[in-house]
Amino acid sequence: MHVTTACRYTLEVQASTERIPQIRRILAAHLRYWSLEHHITPVCRAVDELVGNVVQHVEGDKTCVVEVRWTGRHLIASVADKDRRMPRVTSSCPNKGGLATVAFLSDSWGTCGTATGKVIWFSRRVKEVQHILRAAPVPMLPTREFKPLPPNTALGREPGPAAPEKIRERDRVRVAAVG
Repeated sequence: MHVTTACRYTLEVQASTERIPQIRRILAAHLRYWSLEHHITPVCRAVDELVGNVVQHVEGDKTCVVEVRWTGRHLIASVADKDRRMPRVTSSCPNKGGLATVAFLSDSWGTCGTATGKVIWFSRRVKEVQHILRAAPVPMLPTREFKPLPPNTALGREPGPAAPEKIRERDRVRVAAVG
């Protein structure tokens, strides 16, 4: 079954403790843009846990891919890393962190081995079907407003001997003299 993803954001990053707040801000911005403000705290907290697990448990290359998808009914987040060891739930208390926190903050979650490592995902139901953006809106060009300069100032200076009014007056005098 092929599911069309309406909104999707993917970020590949070197997992580190310093990067977690940056990832949180990026995800929060995307959730705000998709009008999912009430999901920001739980989604960001759960992704913090998953990226924190990469920092703490993955040996060697700590590159991970964070992905968030929204279909209009479900918000799905995942973190993929290059460690083939599958995670274990070591506590059922969400206050202790880890996968118990992810389970508490989501409607469903799971893990899947891949050819290069593993993916841990979770999903949250959106209570009401919401309008989703099918394509990025085209930005509007800025409206240019034409405001002529006041007649006696050009770039903030007082008019000199060659001001437009004086040029026109000289031209009229020349035309009268010639004619």
